[in-house]
Amino acid sequence: NAMLIRLLCRKILPNRKIKIAEQIGKMVSREFSFKAIEDKITSAENVQKIMPLVEEHIDEFLRHKLTSAMPMLSMFIGDKTINQLKNVFMKELEVLFPQLMKNYISNLEKDINIEKIVTDKIVSIPFEKIEVTINQILKKEIIFFKLYGAAIGLLIGLLQVLITLL
Repeated sequence: NAMLIRLLCRKILPNRKIKIAEQIGKMVSREFSFKAIEDKITSAENVQKIMPLVEEHIDEFLRHKLTSAMPMLSMFIGDKTINQLKNVFMKELEVLFPQLMKNYISNLEKDINIEKIVTDKIVSIPFEKIEVTINQILKKEIIFFKLYGAAIGLLIGLLQVLITLL
């Protein structure tokens, strides 16, 4: 019941919170996969999702920024040349982007200590929030245990009455 959860959250967890957090941190770091993130980010489907934004940026760069930085260049290149340059850049970026992201994820994997991040986050959660969360998660189970306890109490009471009558 709610009293059991309160006891758990206020008496047991405070003494074991760091150990519990460390164990969860270890489990998450074992189960967490940078490879899965890398595969998702570098998939052809996801690369294609960002290409319109990249193309828009390259078009802006070639049409405005490059010609502003190099005004003489604008006299020699027109829409046809800009479109050809943009197409070459886009093809190169479709090859380059997955390689860049793989490299980036590899560096993240070296730099990020998932176990420490998870452990620190769990340790920083106030017990009141843990108690509320456990109550929300176990609401049905708490009701079941109350009903189960009431049913057992009723059966024991009936047995006592029967034993006394006999």
